[in-house]
Amino acid sequence: MLINKLLIKTQLGLMTAGMIGFCATAPFANAKSQAVMFDDFSYRQFSDAQQNGWQFRYETGHPGIKNATWWKEGISFHPDPMDNGNTVMRITAKTDGTAENTRHTQICHKRKYREGTYAARVYFNDAPQYGPDGDAVIQTFYAISPLQAPMDKNYSEMDFEYLPNGGWGTERLALFATSWETFQLTPWTKVNAYDYHIESLQGWNTLVLQVANSTLKYYINGRLFATHGADVYPEVPMSINFNQWFDPNKLVQSNLMRQYHHDVDWVYFIKDEVISPRDVTLSVEQLRKSNVAQKDTVPDWQPKQKDYCSL
Repeated sequence: MLINKLLIKTQLGLMTAGMIGFCATAPFANAKSQAVMFDDFSYRQFSDAQQNGWQFRYETGHPGIKNATWWKEGISFHPDPMDNGNTVMRITAKTDGTAENTRHTQICHKRKYREGTYAARVYFNDAPQYGPDGDAVIQTFYAISPLQAPMDKNYSEMDFEYLPNGGWGTERLALFATSWETFQLTPWTKVNAYDYHIESLQGWNTLVLQVANSTLKYYINGRLFATHGADVYPEVPMSINFNQWFDPNKLVQSNLMRQYHHDVDWVYFIKDEVISPRDVTLSVEQLRKSNVAQKDTVPDWQPKQKDYCSL
């Protein structure tokens, strides 16, 4: 049965994590878990990031423009023009509307994440760096597992996806929060829950996802905008990912090349604990003050899972 929950909510900031039993305001200093993954993306080149467990996608396939290339060169590192001394990771994608000349980009970190608090500081862009505007480009931060078979019940995926030119049923720019139970590509069938928030997010944004007590809570800049339940709760370990790709159902009718990018300042995960967006920020500030550019004390999943960077 196709479950398609469209929940266009106006509850931003009106619900608190405590309403469902989360201890979301516990100070980081009192956190019980020592299992943390943090990366400040203070790298010069991708090979440096690989040493800390990051990998790039190279397999063709879903999503995006069919037979497009997944592009290692789309991952780069740059000085932050707004913060002298800071470095950001850039995710770049480009297309002229053809598969041959389309480049999607994805970067992934080990398949060992499930319950806890996920967060990233991401710079979204509403317009291309060059070329005609209007493509349905998707700029993301998410966690995902392999789909072992069509409609596999043990599939898990949790997404933040920003569509600056709309798509997926809305012509306006929107941030989607989507939690997946499962899907199949042919015929296209999905079992998920999603919400979207219509507002330009041009610039820096802090994204936080709390996963605990059979509930998922998605925050944008400290405001709760989506809550999903047990029917789409993750069952298996996932990798942490960022990617950028083009929806082939909404492309500009032009053969001119256009290029988009979004930047990532940092990513953070704490295992088996729910902490508030404010305390995520405090945790990152504490790590940076301690000159910690990268930390990973999250243990491998048992049994250890093969690293995953696809879909």
